[in-house]
Amino acid sequence: MTELTELVGTWMRRQRWYSTKNVEPRLRLLGSFDSGPVDARPGDGDVRITTYFFCDDAPRTPRVYQVPVVARAGRDGEEAALIGEAGGRYLYDGPTEEAYVASLVRLMTGAQRAEGRAALAEGHSLGGPLVVRSSRRLTGEQSNTSIVGELEGGRPALIKVFRVVQDGENPDVSTLAALTAGGSRRTPSLLGWLTGRWPTGDGGIASGELALMQDFLPGAEDGWELAVSAAEHGEDFTDRAFQLGAGTAELHRLMAHVLPTKRATREDVGLALDGMFRRLAVTTTEVPEVEELRAGITAVYEEAAAAPLPLLQRIHGDLHLGQVLYSPERGWQFIDFEGEPLRPLSERAIPDATMRDVAGMLRSFDYVAGSLARRETPIDATGWTAAARAAYLDGYASVAGSEVEDFEQLLDAFELDKAVYEIAYEARHRPSWIPIPLAAVQRLLAARALEL
Repeated sequence: MTELTELVGTWMRRQRWYSTKNVEPRLRLLGSFDSGPVDARPGDGDVRITTYFFCDDAPRTPRVYQVPVVARAGRDGEEAALIGEAGGRYLYDGPTEEAYVASLVRLMTGAQRAEGRAALAEGHSLGGPLVVRSSRRLTGEQSNTSIVGELEGGRPALIKVFRVVQDGENPDVSTLAALTAGGSRRTPSLLGWLTGRWPTGDGGIASGELALMQDFLPGAEDGWELAVSAAEHGEDFTDRAFQLGAGTAELHRLMAHVLPTKRATREDVGLALDGMFRRLAVTTTEVPEVEELRAGITAVYEEAAAAPLPLLQRIHGDLHLGQVLYSPERGWQFIDFEGEPLRPLSERAIPDATMRDVAGMLRSFDYVAGSLARRETPIDATGWTAAARAAYLDGYASVAGSEVEDFEQLLDAFELDKAVYEIAYEARHRPSWIPIPLAAVQRLLAARALEL
């Protein structure tokens, strides 16, 4: 297995989902399960599919990667997906191979079980077994790999393979499963998912989700691209922003109905404040200009902590325009319920305040104007963004009543916290973009000063 581990390590460095970019991966093989021989295509002969679990040696937190491999006798797979040659076979990344996708769908929706070397996988279905007739891998994602497949009868499906796997419940599966069972029209229906168990490398056993399959919405448009195009051309977006706000509130209401809720306690407030102040401390260290705003930011946080406490519930957790699609048939659809990627998986399903999602979407509208202002030929979309933000809040209130007004201080604190985090992010990755969130902090503090 040493040869396989070295091949995978070299190949992983070129993949967008490999998260420790500046470190050459030194991998340990933890375990695997085998789908067995598969007659993939006429003339293919003996094709074998094995899913491996590798652990890297990342400096802070070692990560476990799921690497499905299709081994075939001939070198006739997608060249960019070639991992290497070992044992007289050519090894290809599974999600690019129809044989792997067909096997994965059969395993998931048939509620089957696969066992192997110190690891296993088990399928879970919300319907009956499904068969995929064709598939193609999508490009552009980082932490996951998405595949569009056509099922029997022409039904399109989206299959998501989690590359970095973690011990614990993945809210992308648990949230979508609950919403699907609750009859949600604001999310694509979940069709099936795959859970697995693998060794941790230190004598323990981890378990978590490996993949899911949901309905695919042909013709649906990305929310970020829609918004940027509208702002760029000066097109009115208020009606769609209103609908998006109403859809967000509808989603929150259904989440509160089908998933656990709890009354917020002072302990919950303390934990939230601790996180906000940690992010503020990091940002002021990395971007000294924030130091002069610290007192005003702190006052907003403390005022929110003393305000009435909301009901806590499951939320999206990482809501922005890139996490919604607009379908001509179904309107706004919400996707990707994994939550904030930098938070530990164990924290992402904890009940939270709905205003955190609302704040995330408000920040996303602000980034539409900010991104257009940074073009070679700048476009002033500040008026467009202000109108879209107001319409979004009006739409939310049309379903949620006075909730935004009742928790206005909390919403301000969440939006400030998000902008503070964005300042640190931009300082590390796109320093020329720092003015976008920095201006938002200044604007929010100035608006609060006028109210006092």
